[in-house]
Amino acid sequence: MSVEIEVGLENAARAPKIEEELPLEEEAPKGFGNPKTKRMLFGAGAAVLAALTGLFFYYHNRETTDDAQVDGHITPMASKVYGRVEQVLVDDNQAVKAGQVLVKIDPRDYQAAVDQAKAALLLAESEAKSAGVDVPRTRENVLSGTSSADAQLLEAKADLERAKTTYEQAQTADLAWAEANVEKSLANAELAKADLARYLPLMEKGEISKQQYDAAKANADATASALKADQEKLSQAHRSVDVAKAQLEAAKARVEQANAEVASAHANVKQVSMKAADAQAKIAKVEQARAALEAAQLNLSYTEITAPVDGVATHKQVEPGQIVQAGQGLLVVVPLQNVWVTANFRETQLKDMKPGQKAEVKVDTYGKTFSGHVDSIAGATGSVLSLLPPENATGNYVKVVQRIPVKIVLDPIPSEKAVLRPGMNVDATVLTN
Repeated sequence: MSVEIEVGLENAARAPKIEEELPLEEEAPKGFGNPKTKRMLFGAGAAVLAALTGLFFYYHNRETTDDAQVDGHITPMASKVYGRVEQVLVDDNQAVKAGQVLVKIDPRDYQAAVDQAKAALLLAESEAKSAGVDVPRTRENVLSGTSSADAQLLEAKADLERAKTTYEQAQTADLAWAEANVEKSLANAELAKADLARYLPLMEKGEISKQQYDAAKANADATASALKADQEKLSQAHRSVDVAKAQLEAAKARVEQANAEVASAHANVKQVSMKAADAQAKIAKVEQARAALEAAQLNLSYTEITAPVDGVATHKQVEPGQIVQAGQGLLVVVPLQNVWVTANFRETQLKDMKPGQKAEVKVDTYGKTFSGHVDSIAGATGSVLSLLPPENATGNYVKVVQRIPVKIVLDPIPSEKAVLRPGMNVDATVLTN
């Protein structure tokens, strides 16, 4: 291409038109070579990366399981006594308050048992009171008898000493004096008799007067009488010795009797212990009767079955007129205000999980998510805590990831917003950061 240009203003009009050869429009590349496609792919990649990054930061500290359910304190209500159901005061699925009477059992048999126990208690208290009064009275009687026996023993011992003294005196002084008098009188009588025998021939010969003979005879008679009197006194002395000896033996017998009475009186002291033991036994019977009365009153109170907590009565299996046994289940009370979530996480998810971490629970029933926190982690896997825990004894072991229950306590939920019932399925998520 050649262009001829003439310089000058005057030649400008005559200048030929410059014909510029325009380049042909190139065709836009297709596929990844197209810049627009590249920008779109780059933007999409950036969006995906941002999404993945967001998802990573959202899920990397979150552990989730759908093997979770709502749990609560399910309280089975059972009868503690045998009897006929008189009234059922609650319907199935009815809200109840703590202390509300749910079922009444016919109380007449148990009221009669209470009355009998009261009568037995009164009788036992009366016997115990009588025994308590008898103890001091027996003690006073025993002490009085012991004192009296001791005094009689002392008196008997004094009588024995006097009897010994009297016997010794009668056996020695009195008897010796009487024997000496008899010997003296016997000598005098023999002398007087001999004198009389000498005076008789002399009187017959007239050598002495009859007066002298009569005096000798009177002296002989007097000495014979004195001898007889002394012999009587000697006999009396012997009798006195025998009497003193008998009195001594009697005094000894009285001492023995007094000793026996003292021993008996001291033995009667054991009666006080026996009476005291009997009184203690009667007091124990009072306590036994009182315990029996309390047991009867307790059984009577069991005829009214009350709700232990606020909740909902459900699973009712009792009707009026039904005969129930002790321990027979009647209904169930479920406290809906105190529920939690038991989430069974895989053991591989528990590495960073610990009590106190925040948790989120999505309830299938409402499709809502509720907040809470991890309360505790079970001490064993669910399989170990099952009724029949697994045991590999055959050798064909297959490793299976186990699940461990985690208790999640929910924040308070207003009843108008949602009511969680035990057994509901939920999805549980724990924030482990």
